[in-house]
Amino acid sequence: MSPAEFLRVYQLRAPHLMWLLGAGASAASGIRTAGDMIWDFKRRIYCSEQKVPLRACEDLGDPRLLDKIQDFFDRQGTCPIRNSLEEYAFYFSRVYPNEADRRKYVEELISKGTPSYGHTALALLLKKDMARVIWTTNFDKNVEDASAKVFGRTGSLLAVDLEAPHLFRQAVQEGRWPLLGKLHGDFQSRRLKNTEDELRSQDAELRHCLVRTCQGGGLVVVGYSGRDESVMEALEEAIDQGRGFPQGLFWIARAGGTLPRVVALLDKARAAGVKDAHLIEVPTFDELLADVVGQCQQLSDDEMALLNEHPRRVSAAPLIFDKGGWPVIRLNAIEIVRFPSTCRLVKAEIGGMKEVRETITKAGANIIAGRRRAGVLLFGSDTEARKAFPTGEFDIYTLEDRRLNYSSPEQSLIYDALVGAFVRERPLLARYRAHHPVLFVDPNRQSDPVFQPLMAAAGSVCGVLKGINIPWSEAVSLRLSYRMNKLWLVFEPTVWPEYPVEESGNEDANRRLREVVKEFQRERAAKRYNKAWNGMLHAWCHVFCAGDKPAKIQTFGISNGVDAEFALSPITAFSWRQRL
Repeated sequence: MSPAEFLRVYQLRAPHLMWLLGAGASAASGIRTAGDMIWDFKRRIYCSEQKVPLRACEDLGDPRLLDKIQDFFDRQGTCPIRNSLEEYAFYFSRVYPNEADRRKYVEELISKGTPSYGHTALALLLKKDMARVIWTTNFDKNVEDASAKVFGRTGSLLAVDLEAPHLFRQAVQEGRWPLLGKLHGDFQSRRLKNTEDELRSQDAELRHCLVRTCQGGGLVVVGYSGRDESVMEALEEAIDQGRGFPQGLFWIARAGGTLPRVVALLDKARAAGVKDAHLIEVPTFDELLADVVGQCQQLSDDEMALLNEHPRRVSAAPLIFDKGGWPVIRLNAIEIVRFPSTCRLVKAEIGGMKEVRETITKAGANIIAGRRRAGVLLFGSDTEARKAFPTGEFDIYTLEDRRLNYSSPEQSLIYDALVGAFVRERPLLARYRAHHPVLFVDPNRQSDPVFQPLMAAAGSVCGVLKGINIPWSEAVSLRLSYRMNKLWLVFEPTVWPEYPVEESGNEDANRRLREVVKEFQRERAAKRYNKAWNGMLHAWCHVFCAGDKPAKIQTFGISNGVDAEFALSPITAFSWRQRL
């Protein structure tokens, strides 16, 4: 069955289709899949028994390393063959024979994960009664956490694990939805089922619930490899000579990622008379759920907005200094290694930010200021500050990093100070567009050597639009982002036109002028593909740091008062392949 056919079928059968989530459904949330865990078990056993440092076997993406580790186990003659269904239970029980140790491993593993886009989308389906029952072999709480977010409370979803399987049967009998059945237990449960004996002795009552619900409806399986015999045997039992899965059995998998055990199950279901037993190829759990909710007309705009609030999962990537190619995506951000942690606080009788600006302008004071309830926050010399606030009480204010992650007086103050530092120490000018600062090349200083890489990448850095005589300059828009406990300067190359003052009463001429400029901006940007864009990012990093080494810039360059000093890295942020 094609993905498009499945989407159409799902909309009609949604309330009667259950979901079975495997480890692949939690991969995007930062939790290892079963396959990843198997190689981690093998690595730990290999390194401990061969007295090899774990650091030496860090890159499990290297096929040569995997072959080396696998050869170690193959030579023992007592281990399961590579990619067999017995590997997970065998190696987990060998690396950690004690149940408490296995529970600790799982707890540490899933503590790093957060619900992915797909989990939030699935929770929305639960809320709209387009899904009622979810089964999972995972230990994490992604489904519970996503449901709490979507429903706005924690009591809407009944989660049943191996501690009280009878609750699932009771809920089905009473028609209480939504339901979550955790086939291998919760990671906090003392009855985790993750060794060979435990998997084969799957809790009889919970397994019976799985079989009965499959015999009464349909099942969508996603992110599950089919490695557990206990679960696969339950699904086979649910076929019930063709009477099971009356709403269909839909197995979602990546192309080429289906085990023979899964194919055998689907073949058996079709041979028994299950009309809809299909294998559907979809790249990821998140992509599947995005397509499903995209076809769901019942979701409101506010509910769909919850999907855009989902946090992205990131982790620090190591710097690589050797030569040669390696997987990387260059990002348009540089780290602000050091930024002000304090500023001047002036306690004065004054109104809001509008009154603060008017006071500073009237006094002609060379300072940068913001307004909080505690007083006026500012950078600049005390002499200039007293021009504006001669009767104010001066103190020191600590700038909290967390306030830089959202629109706040502290963030605005840092914005203004950073822009002021660039204008003071680099041949740049600044304007604000939609409340975000834009730096652009000063036409009077375009021959400055710092612009040589920019000229090489862009061809020219300043010019005049023919016919309308509007000067333009290469520019960059700026945005601050506090992520991973670091402050980043996010920048996007653009073109800045110096529009003339628009003529009052001549709106048609003004509109045509703006359209000509926008078309020029589009044409200039359209030619900047990957290589050219990479050159632009490098060139602006060169401008920011006045070279290819870390740089320091100050807003005022003063010795009295409180100045704003920034230390900038010339290396842009980048993504790298995940290391396990």
